[in-house]
Amino acid sequence: MYKYIFGPVNSRRLGRSLGVNNVPYKTCSYSCIYCQLGRTTHFTLKRKCFYNWREIVEEIIKFVEESRGSVDYVTFVPDGEPTLDACIGRIIEGVKRELDVKIAVITNSSLLWLRDVQEDLAPADLVSVKVDAVNEEIWRRINRPHPSLKLDKVLSGILEFSEKYKGVLISETMLVHGVNTSIDSYRGIALFLGKLKLDKTYISIPVRPPAESFVKPPTEKELIEAYEAFSRILSAEKIELLNMPEPPPSKAFGEPITWLLNTVSVHPLKYEYALNALRNLVESPEKLIEELIERELLLRVEYAGSIYIIRNFKQEHVDTPL
Repeated sequence: MYKYIFGPVNSRRLGRSLGVNNVPYKTCSYSCIYCQLGRTTHFTLKRKCFYNWREIVEEIIKFVEESRGSVDYVTFVPDGEPTLDACIGRIIEGVKRELDVKIAVITNSSLLWLRDVQEDLAPADLVSVKVDAVNEEIWRRINRPHPSLKLDKVLSGILEFSEKYKGVLISETMLVHGVNTSIDSYRGIALFLGKLKLDKTYISIPVRPPAESFVKPPTEKELIEAYEAFSRILSAEKIELLNMPEPPPSKAFGEPITWLLNTVSVHPLKYEYALNALRNLVESPEKLIEELIERELLLRVEYAGSIYIIRNFKQEHVDTPL
């Protein structure tokens, strides 16, 4: 039974991605309005080792060896910000010593100004940085950062990391209708991204249930305007739209309940995707899902005309600014 990994899932950017959940639920430096995991409950900038890093390494090694090459990337994409884990560097190095596998880190970029974070991520094969805004007001509206964070420090950290990092560097910008969907916003972001040594720039839209009900994807016109604005400033062949959901997982692995709970705790699934993936492990996946909903371990949520299954974390408090 795995505690710290989930998937593999079919990633639009990384192929068959084995997720690593190295941070407890919603322990983050941001509380993005579009986050598919809801509002941040543990708001912090303090780095610490949350789990036994050796156990995480052992789980990754065990799965990758048993899956016989079915993993394209081992990806740090947890329930919060992965770089808050002060042991992430040890985990990456531990996996690299034992396996010939690529490692990716999907970060919100808020802590890249810290020297130890830059050093921890240096051995990773790919790092994805988030840049949703370069305007202070818009940044605070869309990412809702920890009050101690300053945008200029965050952007400077991204630039510094870009200069030092030797692996594949990509960026992702999430567009939310009425928040960062203006020509000035697109231009400002693109001008900043143009300073980075990027291999690819992704423009994303919300495709899963967001933290806030008012969050809407950009209109088709806004998406086209964003793509055109980025293309005028950046190299067009490096820009890609992520405006469709990832392909569904082909099958579940291991113990079915553990697989489902671990996966949807980080990666909400459409109801029918969960059913199809579980068919190789259980006779009646619908019955299993409904039982977990009745036990309040899962929630059924509707978004954009589809039904999603998400993990039900019983939140006792929320300490994030609105």
